[in-house]
Amino acid sequence: MTATGTPEAVEPGQAADAPAAPRRKGFGLAAATALVMGNIIGGGIFALPATVAPYGTVSLVAFVVLSVAAVLLALLFGKLARRSPVTGGLYVYPRDAFGPFAGFLSAWSYWTMCWVSIAALAVAVVGYVDVLIPLHGNHALEGIVAMAALWLPAAANFAGTRWVGTVQVVSTVLKFVPLLVVSTVGLFFVDTDNFGPFNASGDSAPGAIAAAAALLLYSFLGVESAAVSAGEVDDPERNVGRASILGTLASALVYILGTVAVFGLVPHDELVDSGAPFADAVNAITGGTWGGTAIALVAVASITGCLNGWILMAAQMPYAAARDGLFPKPFAKVGKGGVPGFGVWATAVLGTLLIALNYTAGPDTTFRVLVLITTFTGCVPYLLSAAAQLFWLAKGTREQVRPAGLVRDLIVAALSFAFSFWLIAGAGYAAVYQGVLFLFAGIPVYVWLRGRQPDEDSAVAAAGETAGP
Repeated sequence: MTATGTPEAVEPGQAADAPAAPRRKGFGLAAATALVMGNIIGGGIFALPATVAPYGTVSLVAFVVLSVAAVLLALLFGKLARRSPVTGGLYVYPRDAFGPFAGFLSAWSYWTMCWVSIAALAVAVVGYVDVLIPLHGNHALEGIVAMAALWLPAAANFAGTRWVGTVQVVSTVLKFVPLLVVSTVGLFFVDTDNFGPFNASGDSAPGAIAAAAALLLYSFLGVESAAVSAGEVDDPERNVGRASILGTLASALVYILGTVAVFGLVPHDELVDSGAPFADAVNAITGGTWGGTAIALVAVASITGCLNGWILMAAQMPYAAARDGLFPKPFAKVGKGGVPGFGVWATAVLGTLLIALNYTAGPDTTFRVLVLITTFTGCVPYLLSAAAQLFWLAKGTREQVRPAGLVRDLIVAALSFAFSFWLIAGAGYAAVYQGVLFLFAGIPVYVWLRGRQPDEDSAVAAAGETAGP
């Protein structure tokens, strides 16, 4: 197996001696865009305004900064997908540029972020279900609801990538339209007195922006969705970049308008302590109390759709690495529906274990710490992918870089690298420290898998001795 096989000779994400994967008809542009939007806009949007309210309206500036950075990442992934239009994007790019170890670290880090985030999203469903059907603080019942929220989307994944795409389109419409209505109609009811101070944190404005951005990063994870699933996207050379940009722009629009509307509808002192800021905003518009129920229904649909897409993403990354021998072989097995079934099972089981940990040990547990680590583990693949693009631009071969777009591509890659580095630093010392430990925990897995692979140089020498003069 070559570490840096080119698309022409060997499909990236596939070992040289592995059989060629048949091309399956998967997502069109609409479904790929919905995948990006569905993974970006999850349950976070329904809690974000209250989460960043303690920083004041300066958090709106952080939203804008993150939105611009997310678009830059979308442009970066679109460019990289033209070179390697296959499943596993954020694993394939570092592997092709720097070799299998970099690819493994990227895949391991991203996979860790995926299944921890999936568990967190499943737990987030519980609060909204409690609005619809009171759970009365019963931890066992809450755990069952969270596990059901995890396993139902997992079952949808077993039905195949076409079914995943369909669910993604439907769930995206269900959440995007109501949120957009609130974000637009609500602007006509805004009271500027509700916004509160510009910087309520007491820190400097740059410090407050950085702190708010660290909290908001989790809400923008998913911009890479189309790139990771490029092998399932029709005409990926064109559609991955277009879907990434369209999905990111639409998601950023919903985030910014929604946050502005909620900030202007709910008094700042109330918003800081709000558990359901969008429900409070709807109640302010209608003057009634039915808004909480409506928003809870939308939130459940939103998070379920987000889980549907993230479970596919969590299975696709190790699938690509396993085809190179850098993840255990079962991850490379694909079911009849075109979905790596073992990866779905592994993600669901690990997520279930984290949910069980959360509901037996209480809220202040390792589970919450692991959720914070997703900031670090999510940014590592971004950083390595940006570095890979800088490597190909520096290498400057005619097949990999078009001279006409060199300056533009260099700016996009450099800014994407700087953005990823800034977010890793903004995650805080504790998250970076623990994230590094979590990342390095995968090294024994890499050592074992690589150690069991035949040495290519030895194999070549042995073949030469057998052939004789």
